[in-house]
Amino acid sequence: MNIKQASEQTGVSSAAIRYYEKEGLIPAIDRSETGNREIDDRIIRRIVFVRQMRAAGMSIVNLRRYIQLFDAQEDNTSEQIDLLKTQLEEMEERRDDIQAAIDHLHYKLDHYYDHMQEAEEELRALERQHNQG
Repeated sequence: MNIKQASEQTGVSSAAIRYYEKEGLIPAIDRSETGNREIDDRIIRRIVFVRQMRAAGMSIVNLRRYIQLFDAQEDNTSEQIDLLKTQLEEMEERRDDIQAAIDHLHYKLDHYYDHMQEAEEELRALERQHNQG
């Protein structure tokens, strides 16, 4: 299939597929005699894998390293697992930060009239005092 069809199948833009190839995140794609990319199921699976790992927050550098380990002749399972564990820890930290922000917003909404409104009035008074002074 061509790059447009691969893009439609994977949900990854043609530009991103070219970028993945350029960055070594997917293997070099075979070309037809006319120079068009000929993408097979092996490449499709790699594109999907890269998309999923990027969605999981993995950096290009770490993803490239993971793929190099996967493609190597020797068994790099422990290092691959370490990269995945590190990524999981980073995502859990992000999740915790996002959850704290969500909790904070819930608090602000739940206490708008007894907290936020009062705090905003105090801030407005400080702003007026500053502007008069």
